[in-house]
Amino acid sequence: MAEEFPMTGGDGPNSYAKNSNAAAKAADGAKAMLAAAIFENLDIETLQSRPTTFRIADLGCSVGPNTFIQVDNIIDAVSQKYHKKSKVQSAGELPEFQVYFSDLVSNDFNYLFATLPRDRQYFTAGVPGSFHGRLFPEASLNFVYTAYALHWLSKIPDELRDINSPAFNKGRILYGSAPYEVGQAYSAQYAKDIKSFFHARGQELAPGGLMLLLIPGRPHGTLPAQNSLAPYFQPLESTLADMVNEGLLSEDKFDSFNLPVYCPSVEELRDLIEENGCFDILTLESIGQMAFSLPSAQGCRAGTESILRKHLGDEIIEPLFDLYSKNKNIAGSASLVHDDSMAVGFFVLVKRKLL
Repeated sequence: MAEEFPMTGGDGPNSYAKNSNAAAKAADGAKAMLAAAIFENLDIETLQSRPTTFRIADLGCSVGPNTFIQVDNIIDAVSQKYHKKSKVQSAGELPEFQVYFSDLVSNDFNYLFATLPRDRQYFTAGVPGSFHGRLFPEASLNFVYTAYALHWLSKIPDELRDINSPAFNKGRILYGSAPYEVGQAYSAQYAKDIKSFFHARGQELAPGGLMLLLIPGRPHGTLPAQNSLAPYFQPLESTLADMVNEGLLSEDKFDSFNLPVYCPSVEELRDLIEENGCFDILTLESIGQMAFSLPSAQGCRAGTESILRKHLGDEIIEPLFDLYSKNKNIAGSASLVHDDSMAVGFFVLVKRKLL
């Protein structure tokens, strides 16, 4: 059964809305590629034979404001394509835009919709549910977008918490520098999830529709342990280990806690997309190693509080992040960190095959 670990809602100091700059910068770095991808590959002729509403879905939208910025970028690029290819002279001749903001049922949709841009040029709807399953009617979408969300697994692999398994991930919260079996357990769960993701999107995306994915991954020919998001989460892991040493957290709880995130290789991702059979791969390329700053206590809490509460208990949160904020490696540090084992970014564009 899928587990839910939403980003922290609201607009408080520990909210995702106030601590999502890293994701915003990563997505903004691909803005020009997004615009070019849409302009070069969107099939206006196919769309013109269909209703005059252009439907966009942002999967894993969280609570903004990043999703609003990216939706504007997508609509601008689609509008430019219509102006160029269909000789559209005014906004009134463009299709109407319907945008679906989708995330987990427990996402803070109240805050998301309370902060919608007042000058938006599109209709909106919220679609709660996991993107690992069906969310929309058949062939109802023209463009699907997801940015730095698809690395989240639907569940933590069971083997990681089985003391008798070679994949038991003792003393770590991710698979960076972990034994081979740990990486394979993550890889197997990712494969199941991505197959479900592409099966669902294959039904929902209209023929000729585009799907653009920004995903953290790893370089060609590398093992899971060689490149991951582990450097980004290392301060959290070391803080949890300190709590064990200080008697504030049991060793058993620490050993059973793992983050459900995975970065695939180019080969893995390509094979999984091709196995689905519904999509032509137009672009699948690395956009370079992900530059990052070590997350502040607020930044880390915004992305991990829900899973930490579920697995370690409510009582652990305040002492954990109090200790985290005193970590000498991150306190007051906003400079970029360079680590060769950090994940790279993938830019993936696929087109739904014509029926």
